[in-house]
Amino acid sequence: MPLANVAARTFRALRHRNFRLFFFGQMVSLVGSWMQMLAQGWLVWRLSHSSWLLGALGFAQMGPVLALGLLGGLAADHADRHRLVLLTQSLLALQAVVLAAATLAGVIQVWMVLALAGFLGCVNAFDMSARQAFLLEMVGREDLGNAIALNSSLFNGARIAGPALAGVVVGLWGEGACFAVNAASYLAVLGGLFAMRFPGRVPAPPREVRFLRELGEGLAYAWKAPRVRDLLGLVVATSLLAAPYTVFLPAFAGEVLDVGSGGLGVMMALVGVGALGGALTVGYRRGTRGLERLAGVSAACFGALVAAFALSKNFALSCGLLTLTGYFLMVQMACANTLLQTLAPENLRGRIISFYVVAFIGVTPVGSLVQGRLAESAGSAKVVAGAGLLALLAAGGFLARVAAAHAAPRGAEVAADDSRPGAGGQPLG
Repeated sequence: MPLANVAARTFRALRHRNFRLFFFGQMVSLVGSWMQMLAQGWLVWRLSHSSWLLGALGFAQMGPVLALGLLGGLAADHADRHRLVLLTQSLLALQAVVLAAATLAGVIQVWMVLALAGFLGCVNAFDMSARQAFLLEMVGREDLGNAIALNSSLFNGARIAGPALAGVVVGLWGEGACFAVNAASYLAVLGGLFAMRFPGRVPAPPREVRFLRELGEGLAYAWKAPRVRDLLGLVVATSLLAAPYTVFLPAFAGEVLDVGSGGLGVMMALVGVGALGGALTVGYRRGTRGLERLAGVSAACFGALVAAFALSKNFALSCGLLTLTGYFLMVQMACANTLLQTLAPENLRGRIISFYVVAFIGVTPVGSLVQGRLAESAGSAKVVAGAGLLALLAAGGFLARVAAAHAAPRGAEVAADDSRPGAGGQPLG
């Protein structure tokens, strides 16, 4: 296939003007976000040298997603998603401004970093579901899977540039400069959001929010649909066990590998290199056939690679392993996200996305907190290695269920998937 055709197929969602504005605005903003993430972790490590506080930082930053993520899904189902994303992105910009000002003024303390990370997490609980649900309005159902993959590739492309740049900036001017760059970067995404147009769109009439009843509807759908239930279970297992390894990268860089903030930037960037490759791999695919099996195999590889990284004492080997962890985690999550959005009925889309966000983002800080406490006594390497192996076992259980579904009679397979109109008979892994 000619290279031009490959590019057109891989980046087809960019033909939509609103998505182009969103994509290129996020391209700038996410580089700043990853700069802040590295600088924030390094700042906490520099001030405390505590694995426990690194785990607490991860919990503070993403823990609110676990508590508020389902509320964010309801908001995405009821509110104007465009306006909701504008609001959340403005609040994230405000958080970066305050963090930069406190650090540059020399008054920053660990508790301030944790508090501001908690505020960021509360906003992200609404922002993540809203942005994911907003993709459909920008590109339509036909290009939704490609938009999800491109959005993931953008996130992880920034993960390459952001930490590498942050490692240099921290070394030259300190963490505050990274926070200031992140604050300024939000101008790009806010400009893109303000420039969007939706001609002919009729706002949905307001309707009463019955929180418990509507949340129950979403949970009942997710539980009764075997494919949705198993996919969410796999995401929870990966997020709780293996995904927290990134929180401990400052400890590995500072103690195990002795490479400093510059080495930490390289390590985080290489995770992004792998994740970018994973996102583009999924973006090139058409349809959903084979995605469940691919998600399970990727989860198994990710768990095994995290365990291997934890036991490595060589910087070059660690870098290679980190690149592969980024690749396989992104393939797993992009497959799960695409399948869940494909399976979800429109009136439940925000809630199903919020379940995914809670399972992926909200559960990870719980693992970070628990593993951070264990690492204080047992050491980061042993804890991360054990968690990776447990994630490998969980992925094996998921793959066994996918294989059993393939072996079931066709009628049973259709019945199992017929939890929404039109869902029956979609191909399994």
